[in-house]
Amino acid sequence: MSDEAGSPAEIPGEPPIGEPAAAPATATPDSALENTLILELKDGKVTVELRPDLAPQHVERIKTLVRAGFYDGTPFHRVIEGFMAQGGDPTGTGTGGARDAGHADLPAEFSPPAKARFVRGTCGMARTNNPDSANSQFFIMFGPAPSLDGQYTIWGRVVSGMEVVDKIKRGSGGNGMVQGPDKLIKASIAADAPAAA
Repeated sequence: MSDEAGSPAEIPGEPPIGEPAAAPATATPDSALENTLILELKDGKVTVELRPDLAPQHVERIKTLVRAGFYDGTPFHRVIEGFMAQGGDPTGTGTGGARDAGHADLPAEFSPPAKARFVRGTCGMARTNNPDSANSQFFIMFGPAPSLDGQYTIWGRVVSGMEVVDKIKRGSGGNGMVQGPDKLIKASIAADAPAAA
């Protein structure tokens, strides 16, 4: 018999005779899904693309808090027409955060305006006058605010559902505090969603 057809060891895609086929590689979460945040609000879902390339520590904090259920049920306590909607404070006062849960404030990760700007749909981290005081509070921009560029950390951007953000109940007065505020019903990371059957 001729050996022209080749032995099984020589046939592309076939394991050599007597050797088991290699085990499939362990699946890792798709980085796009791992960096996609879903916010469930009263009027629908908002999809946010997380930006670890701009703010790796802030993105990691957001994901940690989301996975712990920290944001579920928190109010959008400060909402200013044409500017932004702020949430992430379980107390709803604007002074709360995740410090009591053992999460220290984060160092600033400001992006130069040439790299990222505060425009409609940008997600930033709230802070005090101290640049290194961001903790859990965040805001979503209704419109551009060049005065924030390079002064606050940008950690994401809304890629769908901005019309849902536009329906968040507005506050009154100069500080935008909201009486009876809308709440973030549930936050989740897309990679954590159950696999479709």
